[in-house]
Amino acid sequence: MRLTARAIELPALASAHSHAFQRGMRGEAQRPGPSGADDFWSWRSAMYALAESLTPESIHAISKVAYRELRAAGVRTVGEFHYVHHQPGGAPYADRTVLADAVIEAAREAGLRIALLRVVYARAGAGAGQAPEGAQRRFSDASLDAALADVEALRARYAGCEDVRVGVAPHSVRAVPPAWLGEIARYAAERGLMVHMHVAEQPAEIEACLAETGRRPVELLAERGVLGERFVAVHATHLAPHEPALLGAARAFACLCPTTERDLGDGLPDVGALRAAGARLCVGIDSHVITDPFEDMRGVELGERLRTGRRVTLRGEAGATPAEALWEIGSQRGAEACGFADPGGSISVRRDAPALAMVREERLLDAVVYSGSPAIVEESPAPRRAGAPPAQ
Repeated sequence: MRLTARAIELPALASAHSHAFQRGMRGEAQRPGPSGADDFWSWRSAMYALAESLTPESIHAISKVAYRELRAAGVRTVGEFHYVHHQPGGAPYADRTVLADAVIEAAREAGLRIALLRVVYARAGAGAGQAPEGAQRRFSDASLDAALADVEALRARYAGCEDVRVGVAPHSVRAVPPAWLGEIARYAAERGLMVHMHVAEQPAEIEACLAETGRRPVELLAERGVLGERFVAVHATHLAPHEPALLGAARAFACLCPTTERDLGDGLPDVGALRAAGARLCVGIDSHVITDPFEDMRGVELGERLRTGRRVTLRGEAGATPAEALWEIGSQRGAEACGFADPGGSISVRRDAPALAMVREERLLDAVVYSGSPAIVEESPAPRRAGAPPAQ
C-alpha cells in the first residue's frame, strides 16, 4: 500500500471465476418461482433460458457491460469460465471459437486481462445415458478431442497477446465423464495450462459422484491426477473433513465466490480448514449478481465468522494483518490462479471517500477491506491493447 495526499495506491484486484453472460440475468431470478421450491437448480433453469438465447453479438455486448463494471470496481484480471460454445441445438459455428473470441474481445476493450478457461462439457449428469438437453447442447462437444482442438486454436490465436491466457476447464464431475479427467490433466500439464473446475458446490453433485465412482469429487480428482499447482477448485463448498488436505498437498487453489454462493444458497465453505491445509485462496464474481470485489474479498472471512461464530478468524502469514491477507487473496492470488505472475498494476482508492472519513492512517487498509466498495475506487481509462489476434 502506498499513501499519497489524495489517494491510496494498492495492487489491482482479480476476479478468478466469472460467467460474464450471466450479467444479463441481473434482477431476473429474485422472485419466487411457481413451484415455490427455489434453490440452485431452479436458478439454473432461468440461467439456461438466457444461455439458449445468446448470439455472438449479444454475448459480446453483455460481457462488455460486465467487464466495464469490474474494471470500474478495481479489477484488472478476470478468469472467464466460458461454456457457451455452439449454436442453439448444439451444432458448432463455422468458426468454432466465435463466442470465445467475442468474450475475449469484450475484456480487452474494457481494459481487463483475461484468462479464457475453455470449458469441457459432455453430459447432463453422472451415469450412463444422460445426454445433454436444451441449452446444454450449446455447451457440449461430441468428443474430448473436439474440445481440446478448440483450446489449441485459442492458444495459437492469442499466443502474442500478453493480456490473454488460455486454460482448460472441465465443468464439473456432473458434466464430464471420469474417463476424460486424466486425459485433460495430462494435456494441461504438458502445456503448462491452468485447469479450473466447479468442485463440490452442491450436495447433489457429491451424491451423484459417489453413486457413479465410489469417490467424492476431490477424491476422484486426486485419483485421476487432476490436482496440482495449476488446479483451481471453484466453490469447494461441501468438502468432507479430509478433502482440504488433498487440495493443500497439491498446492491447488480454492476459488470462493461469496456473493454468488450466498445468492444461490450454496452454503459456507470451511475456510479455516482450507487455509490450514495449505490450499491457496482466491475469489471470483461468478454470476455477476452484484459487482463488488470488496464484498467478495471480505466475504471469505465474514462467511467464516458466520460459520464458526467467532470474529477475526483470518490470520496473515509473517505477521500480516487480516486485511493484508484478504487483499493478497483478492489480488495476487487471483492473478496467479488466472496464469498471470502479478496483479497487473495498481488501483487508486480515494482518500477523501466518505467510507474512509475519520479513519486513522494506520488503519486505512482495514477500513478499505472491511468497509469499502467500488465507490471508493478512482476510475482510470482503459489502456490500448497491443497484439490483436490475426484476422479470420
